[in-house]
Amino acid sequence: MVTYKIDEVAKQSGLTKRTIRYYEEIGLLPSPQRSEGNMRLYTQEDVDLLKKIVSAKEVLGFSLQELQRYMSAAEMLKGQREEYRERTEHLQPNERRAMLEDMEGTLNEQLELMEGKINSIRMIQTELEGLRVRVRERKVLLDEELDHDPS
Repeated sequence: MVTYKIDEVAKQSGLTKRTIRYYEEIGLLPSPQRSEGNMRLYTQEDVDLLKKIVSAKEVLGFSLQELQRYMSAAEMLKGQREEYRERTEHLQPNERRAMLEDMEGTLNEQLELMEGKINSIRMIQTELEGLRVRVRERKVLLDEELDHDPS
């Protein structure tokens, strides 16, 4: 298995070494393996997870607390999907349905986080659009005033 030192992971993820360590401390990133010299050794899976974290933080604008909830739900969903795939042929339809309902609940949690962010963005957008309308109206009034100004 290929492993990476923290410097390489920082370059690949675009994060600082300090941020990577902090994400480990708060549980966003699992603690990596250690070398005999106690150096952190990350897997490609760790790097991919960091990239997902960066994407959620940048694209969705999640706070660290929201990131923890989102990533926890993502990890839970991953486990639920794996369990479903492994056990589905041995389960009764009502048991499979219950597992699917659990997955749906986890997905709903993630979607609620996203919808909250989208609604916040829409509120800011509406406010800015209203401000732009007022600026344009004032420009029109000034243009009319300038057209009638004899000087």
